Amino acid sequence: MSNDLLNAKDCVLVLVDIQGKLAQLMTDKETLFQQLSRLVQGTLLFDIPIIWMEQVPDKLGPTIGEVAEHLPHLQPIPKSAFGCYGEPAFVSALESSGKKTVLLAGIESHVCVYQSCVELLNNEYQVVTVNDAISSRTEQNRQLGLNKMKDMGAIPSSVEMLLFELQQKAEGDRFRAMSKLFRD
Repeated sequence: MSNDLLNAKDCVLVLVDIQGKLAQLMTDKETLFQQLSRLVQGTLLFDIPIIWMEQVPDKLGPTIGEVAEHLPHLQPIPKSAFGCYGEPAFVSALESSGKKTVLLAGIESHVCVYQSCVELLNNEYQVVTVNDAISSRTEQNRQLGLNKMKDMGAIPSSVEMLLFELQQKAEGDRFRAMSKLFRD
């Protein structure tokens, strides 16, 4: 693990299973949805590739509108394994991105996000958990997942911390656009 600031050129965002009825059951879902929307909009400002995953979409439904509306140029990758690495199309998309730092967000912290994190770490990716864009149905399970991912070597961050770390300077059009995401 490097002590350097993150560089957008090294990063890929992985969105895990932010879907349908399950998403509606998340603890503090309004804040979660707002943070996920900010995260997606912010990473797009940096031209960071996004890999968008959906768990058995025919059963759990589509990704929530707050996220999907910002991704009209992408298609989600369906999966049945809890961890993203269990889906060959995910592995292919990740490898073809050429990135070694994964920004990880989605649901649920203690199941699909956690198992994806473990698989990524085991395959020598640096994982940054975007903690305020990760949730579970209970706060206890959310926190347990976040703690265990950190203990295994993931680097915790937040949407605002991450985007300002990537930006590094209070100047330019991207900074102005990014700052607007945090004005409400």
